[in-house]
Amino acid sequence: MAQGYSLKDQLFNRETVGRLGQEFEAAGVFASAPFVQDVLRDMAPLELKERINLIADVLARHLPDTFPEAAEAIRRALPPPLDPGLSDNDFGHFIYAPLGVYVETHGLVDRRDASLDLLEALTQRFSMEFSIRAFLNRWSEETLARMADWVRHDHYHVRRLVSEGTRPRLPWGQGIAIGYERALPLLDQLHADPTRFVTRSVANHLNDIAKRDPAAVIARLEGWMGEGRQSDKELLWMRTHALRGLIKAGHGPAMAHLGYTPDAEVAIEAFSLMPRELPRGDRAEISVSLSVPQETPLIIDYAIDFARPHGKSASKVFKLKTFSAKPGRPVVVAKSHHFKDDATTFTLHPGVHRVSLQINGQIRATQEFTLT
Repeated sequence: MAQGYSLKDQLFNRETVGRLGQEFEAAGVFASAPFVQDVLRDMAPLELKERINLIADVLARHLPDTFPEAAEAIRRALPPPLDPGLSDNDFGHFIYAPLGVYVETHGLVDRRDASLDLLEALTQRFSMEFSIRAFLNRWSEETLARMADWVRHDHYHVRRLVSEGTRPRLPWGQGIAIGYERALPLLDQLHADPTRFVTRSVANHLNDIAKRDPAAVIARLEGWMGEGRQSDKELLWMRTHALRGLIKAGHGPAMAHLGYTPDAEVAIEAFSLMPRELPRGDRAEISVSLSVPQETPLIIDYAIDFARPHGKSASKVFKLKTFSAKPGRPVVVAKSHHFKDDATTFTLHPGVHRVSLQINGQIRATQEFTLT
């Protein structure tokens, strides 16, 4: 990432706010220049979520006073829906996120159905996964009923909203009061979706649930395998993606579900991290040499126990290789690990650390090393 990069400035700036203003002006709703001026006057010191809220507040001052009139004005100003012919990674533009916040703050209590109608339209321009959660909390049954219709919607962004909006641990999203089991019947429909954008959301949703109830996730996946409504290739991808957190944690039943034997017979001939002492910011080479007596599917990871202050430690698991090992063919796998010393989310501390080799979820070898 380039030095000085700012996500909030990339997403919300004079150009993007001007784009939104021009769309409303072209629809005859309000003049763009005063709207842009009102936003830019207060936006610079604000963080990303605060900028979204600011734009929503300014919109409220420029839109018609009543919600029905404002909703109609928003519809007139919307650009065409995102290309329904695509199947993945068409996220739309973040500048439409404030429109969802406007719907939350002005339509949640007294205009439920009209608000859900508008969110259905908005999510075809930019996902309303954050705003829909307010309606799940205020109108759980009614919103779930609407979502039961949306799973059959023509536009895959609306179908994705059902899964993404009900995720138990949606990043950046407010918590929702409904239990995770309430969304499972919706996922039963969506797992057979023909678009990866939807199936990825379903898999991410199951990965969230797996942190609380691994058995429920594995049982659901096994049920979907028996139904045969999704292609074997896509369902295998979904199963692997949905269980990725459990796999990194070495969860035995998840390993077995994907065809990996936790106690597989593997001969570890060498495992090392070199050099054994290095300064923070440098790289070390992690390598393993192994062999198997028979063809064996393997997930090879390595876990580092990072030294923390006051004698504590924190473990993180990293991917090394996933493959099927053949007998009579010794395998050597190596990776350069960067002990990044300027990461914003994790601080390295000097001291003795520990690296462990994890194969099919089981620790097979451990070595100590020192960061200075």
